[in-house]
Amino acid sequence: MRAICYCTAFHLLIRIPTACEGGNILVFPSEGSHWVNMDILLKALDSRGHNITVLRPSNSWYLKDDSSYNTITVPVENILIQKFMTRIVSEGILFERGAIPLTDILQRSVGMFSTILDVYKALADFVSAVLDDSDLIRKLKDSKFDLLFADPCSGVGVILAKYLNLPLVYNVRWVIFTEAHFSIAPSPLSYIPVTGTGNTDKMTFSQRVTNMVLHIITQKINKLAAKLVYQKLTDKYLGERNLIFSAPLGE
Repeated sequence: MRAICYCTAFHLLIRIPTACEGGNILVFPSEGSHWVNMDILLKALDSRGHNITVLRPSNSWYLKDDSSYNTITVPVENILIQKFMTRIVSEGILFERGAIPLTDILQRSVGMFSTILDVYKALADFVSAVLDDSDLIRKLKDSKFDLLFADPCSGVGVILAKYLNLPLVYNVRWVIFTEAHFSIAPSPLSYIPVTGTGNTDKMTFSQRVTNMVLHIITQKINKLAAKLVYQKLTDKYLGERNLIFSAPLGE
């Protein structure tokens, strides 16, 4: 009888969740709709006993304090302008509806190069504020995080993860230049529509040409802007020749 009681007690104990079952996760998010998606994941992780710590800039307009996670607010001066993000989304919707022709989209994409640079610089200022704060870095290292959970729309999560020597996990299938399938799987542009073209996997010859042109232009703009900003960060914090963005386009 006593043996049965001991056995029952043992089974009850192993079924009770313990603190050691949860991971210690550092989160480096992005603003806008990307945060809406990540916030859902963080709440799900919290409900499963994981310890969540979110790094947020002091000028954030989406990332708020929440009981589901710890928040570390980093003072920054550069502002990722909400009006810019709103305009990009609005124009994208109009283009998908056919209200803006492709030629206008291409012209605006080229013309927005300086604006894209400003966005990347704002993100770079954020990660620099983190890495230049010796007390904060000591706190992050002492916290013994298991991994860095980041949004892949910018390269700063990669830099922070490498600096802290943490495994990196992305929350969506996206990399800084394009959707991830272009990097890890055969993706012929004759069959894979580029985001923003409105094409399907069955394209006419002219649509295939359009698909290719838009892909090349957006890739060139994004890659050049990212390298101009992030190469300086890698040289400063990770050592020279850490060429995070040296891979050929589409690889």
